[in-house]
Amino acid sequence: MRTNILIVGVGGQGTLLASRILGTLAVNKNLDCKLSEVHGMSQRGGSVVTNVKIADEVKSPIIGLKDADIILAFEQLEAIRYTNYLKDGGIIVVNTQQIMPMPVITGAREYPSNILEELKKRCGKLIAVDALDIAKEIGSVKSVNVVMIGALAKQLGISFEEIDSALKQTIKPALYELNKAALEKGYNI
Repeated sequence: MRTNILIVGVGGQGTLLASRILGTLAVNKNLDCKLSEVHGMSQRGGSVVTNVKIADEVKSPIIGLKDADIILAFEQLEAIRYTNYLKDGGIIVVNTQQIMPMPVITGAREYPSNILEELKKRCGKLIAVDALDIAKEIGSVKSVNVVMIGALAKQLGISFEEIDSALKQTIKPALYELNKAALEKGYNI
């Protein structure tokens, strides 16, 4: 098994926690896993990218151009920014949420209106998830990342029990039940 997952989003969306859940899953399956995080202006809503490489043996944590099997995107614009890392025929799992970057907020630029259509052209399979609405339904907008991990796990053929175990091992016990509900909703999309 070899899977390269590029997780992209903006600061505060939980990309780092998502990578840690996947890392825990890999360890539980007796696989090697390397993570590499790139924080832009993450505390100010800037781009955050996490490389997750899972295999029997991983030599380097960095995913190169055209080397990602999957892009897990917590925001549409971030998904389109990183499609050059996706291998031909790769999968994009994207949250339909739009978070306006500073140039859009100031009026210097417009947020693109056709991102999902463009993503479809750039990948083998697109899975669009309204993770923000699901997270609101559960009662915590902070659980968007866990909804997305659930959707990804289902796509990868990982059992709910396996991904749930990784979640439980990774997060604080007080937050487990809420996040388990988010994981289950994402998994059952």
